[in-house]
Amino acid sequence: MKIATSILSAKSFKEKLGVIEKLNSSDTDYIHFDVMDGKFVSNKSLCIPELVKLIKASTKKNEVHLMVENPMKYIEQIKNLNVDRIIVHVEINQALNKIIDYIKSNNINVGLAIDLNTNIDYVKPYLKKIDLLLIMSVKAGKGGQQFQTQVLDKIKKIPDNIKLEFDGGINDETVKFIKFADTAVSGTYILENIEENIRKLKR
Repeated sequence: MKIATSILSAKSFKEKLGVIEKLNSSDTDYIHFDVMDGKFVSNKSLCIPELVKLIKASTKKNEVHLMVENPMKYIEQIKNLNVDRIIVHVEINQALNKIIDYIKSNNINVGLAIDLNTNIDYVKPYLKKIDLLLIMSVKAGKGGQQFQTQVLDKIKKIPDNIKLEFDGGINDETVKFIKFADTAVSGTYILENIEENIRKLKR
């Protein structure tokens, strides 16, 4: 299982930069950037200039999780940076096929995210086009929540060949629920003790 470390719980921009510096020399596989516009979800996190500076500071693989109403605005600004995959939400009121195709046309992997209470059937039309399905195991838009085990029912309808990533409430106890996943996103837990807690999750 790969580990993607979210920097969401680092409060200030300066603190986020400091965390990235530590993660650059850690065993994390990805740095996970949570971008929120205050519209698609109620909280706000990382305006475009901040996101660009933070990605440039990272020497790891980077994934950008866009919890925003208008993802194209962000994609345009980061498509030429060191971004391994961009994750957009199935719930946005946008032409998803067009967005997926555009991300792929820039040689970036595409992840599709589904929120905690969204019916899994909504992602089915896109499964053949995406590289990864991110399943929110908490309600999107806020860090530090508890893992909700009911999300495990969703994967029963997902083909075995689809790479799965879980995001929300993942620590050394809850990671056992998702041992089959390709990637686990963890933020609050890892940032308590970066080296040790990444090791625990990988074990």
